[in-house]
Amino acid sequence: MSRDEKMASELPYERLLQESLKGELRVVNAHLPGKQKPLSDLLGEEYPCVVCGDGSTHLFSRKELKYLASLIDTDEQKALLLPILIEVSVGQDEMVVKCPGEVEEKVMAKILDMPITPRQERIKIYKPQLAVVRKRLRTTTQYLFLPKL
Repeated sequence: MSRDEKMASELPYERLLQESLKGELRVVNAHLPGKQKPLSDLLGEEYPCVVCGDGSTHLFSRKELKYLASLIDTDEQKALLLPILIEVSVGQDEMVVKCPGEVEEKVMAKILDMPITPRQERIKIYKPQLAVVRKRLRTTTQYLFLPKL
């Protein structure tokens, strides 16, 4: 069998594998919110929450919301979308905090008490740092599971 024929025969398998993983990840990530909310809006809600992709409700701790508010100014509270998403890939020692704006960078720098440099709207953190973040922000962060092929 030629190299091209071999590659062509593996293509359907690769597609099947990719589609299967997409389906599995949809199930694993069903807990993610359909839409994130600004910290400022959540602070004004009687029961701060977001609706998840599976229809469940994710409640935020008011104590955590107030803690986050103490780290940033009023304008930044409008820009900080919650929950903060932490990307997890199987078999990796590092996680990635999604950082679409400067406010997430500022929050992570203050929580970890260290300078942070985001790359491509992502902040790399390692397991010891993840433990610190999750200890302080248990309800205001959520895991996003990604495949690592």
